[in-house]
Amino acid sequence: MPLYEIETTSHIIITWADDEQAARAVVSDAYPSDDVVRMTRRPRDTWVISKGVLGLTTKMDICTIARDCLSKSSGDKVHAIRLYMHETGSDLEKARKVIESNMVMGW
Repeated sequence: MPLYEIETTSHIIITWADDEQAARAVVSDAYPSDDVVRMTRRPRDTWVISKGVLGLTTKMDICTIARDCLSKSSGDKVHAIRLYMHETGSDLEKARKVIESNMVMGW
Protein backbone atom coordinates (compact mmCIF):
# COMPACT_ATOMS: atom_id res chain seq x y z
CA MET A 1 0.00 0.00 0.00
CA PRO A 2 1.51 3.37 -1.02
CA LEU A 3 2.31 6.11 1.48
CA TYR A 4 0.81 9.53 0.77
CA GLU A 5 1.83 12.95 2.06
CA ILE A 6 -1.20 15.21 2.05
CA GLU A 7 -1.05 18.91 2.83
CA THR A 8 -4.37 20.52 3.67
CA THR A 9 -5.23 24.08 4.59
CA SER A 10 -4.53 23.26 8.27
CA HIS A 11 -2.63 19.96 8.48
CA ILE A 12 0.03 17.73 6.98
CA ILE A 13 -1.16 14.13 6.97
CA ILE A 14 0.94 11.04 6.31
CA THR A 15 -1.18 7.98 5.52
CA TRP A 16 -1.23 4.70 3.66
CA ALA A 17 -3.92 4.37 1.00
CA ASP A 18 -4.58 2.17 -2.01
CA ASP A 19 -4.80 5.15 -4.36
CA GLU A 20 -5.22 8.93 -4.44
CA GLN A 21 -8.99 8.71 -4.10
CA ALA A 22 -8.66 6.62 -0.93
CA ALA A 23 -6.12 9.12 0.44
CA ARG A 24 -8.57 11.97 -0.19
CA ALA A 25 -11.23 9.96 1.64
CA VAL A 26 -8.94 9.75 4.69
CA VAL A 27 -8.69 13.55 4.71
CA SER A 28 -12.42 14.10 4.29
CA ASP A 29 -13.18 11.64 7.12
CA ALA A 30 -10.64 13.11 9.54
CA TYR A 31 -10.82 16.81 8.61
CA PRO A 32 -13.97 17.50 6.59
CA SER A 33 -13.50 21.27 6.63
CA ASP A 34 -9.93 21.11 5.24
CA ASP A 35 -9.16 21.46 1.55
CA VAL A 36 -6.34 19.42 0.01
CA VAL A 37 -3.59 21.80 -1.09
CA ARG A 38 -1.01 19.23 -2.19
CA MET A 39 -0.85 15.44 -2.39
CA THR A 40 2.30 13.44 -3.02
CA ARG A 41 2.70 9.71 -3.35
CA ARG A 42 5.90 8.94 -1.48
CA PRO A 43 8.46 6.82 -3.35
CA ARG A 44 9.03 4.53 -0.37
CA ASP A 45 6.86 3.07 2.36
CA THR A 46 8.50 4.95 5.23
CA TRP A 47 8.50 8.56 6.35
CA VAL A 48 11.64 10.24 7.70
CA ILE A 49 11.95 13.70 9.24
CA SER A 50 15.50 15.04 9.46
CA LYS A 51 16.34 16.48 12.87
CA GLY A 52 18.66 18.93 11.13
CA VAL A 53 15.74 20.36 9.17
CA LEU A 54 13.90 20.91 12.45
CA GLY A 55 16.96 22.55 14.01
CA LEU A 56 17.56 19.71 16.47
CA THR A 57 21.19 19.02 15.63
CA THR A 58 22.57 19.43 19.14
CA LYS A 59 22.55 16.78 21.86
CA MET A 60 20.69 19.04 24.32
CA ASP A 61 17.31 18.08 25.72
CA ILE A 62 15.63 21.42 25.13
CA CYS A 63 12.55 20.64 27.23
CA THR A 64 14.62 19.71 30.28
CA ILE A 65 16.68 22.87 29.94
CA ALA A 66 13.55 24.99 29.46
CA ARG A 67 11.84 23.50 32.50
CA ASP A 68 14.98 24.02 34.57
CA CYS A 69 15.04 27.67 33.49
CA LEU A 70 11.36 28.04 34.38
CA SER A 71 12.05 26.51 37.77
CA LYS A 72 15.02 28.81 38.42
CA SER A 73 12.93 31.82 37.43
CA SER A 74 9.96 30.74 39.59
CA GLY A 75 7.77 30.75 36.49
CA ASP A 76 8.71 34.27 35.38
CA LYS A 77 8.56 33.86 31.59
CA VAL A 78 10.84 36.79 30.69
CA HIS A 79 13.50 35.72 33.17
CA ALA A 80 13.21 32.09 32.00
CA ILE A 81 13.74 33.21 28.39
CA ARG A 82 16.88 35.11 29.38
CA LEU A 83 18.18 32.10 31.30
CA TYR A 84 17.46 29.81 28.36
CA MET A 85 19.29 32.12 25.97
CA HIS A 86 22.27 32.17 28.32
CA GLU A 87 22.28 28.37 28.82
CA THR A 88 21.88 27.39 25.16
CA GLY A 89 23.12 30.34 23.12
CA SER A 90 19.73 30.50 21.38
CA ASP A 91 18.37 33.69 19.93
CA LEU A 92 15.41 35.49 21.49
CA GLU A 93 12.77 34.05 19.16
CA LYS A 94 13.81 30.41 19.61
CA ALA A 95 14.14 30.84 23.38
CA ARG A 96 10.67 32.40 23.56
CA LYS A 97 9.11 29.55 21.58
CA VAL A 98 10.75 26.86 23.70
CA ILE A 99 9.87 28.48 27.03
CA GLU A 100 6.28 29.23 26.00
CA SER A 101 5.84 25.70 24.64
CA ASN A 102 6.97 24.22 27.91
CA MET A 103 4.72 26.56 29.87
CA VAL A 104 1.75 25.35 27.81
CA MET A 105 2.73 21.69 28.33
CA GLY A 106 2.15 22.14 32.04
CA TRP A 107 5.46 23.13 33.56
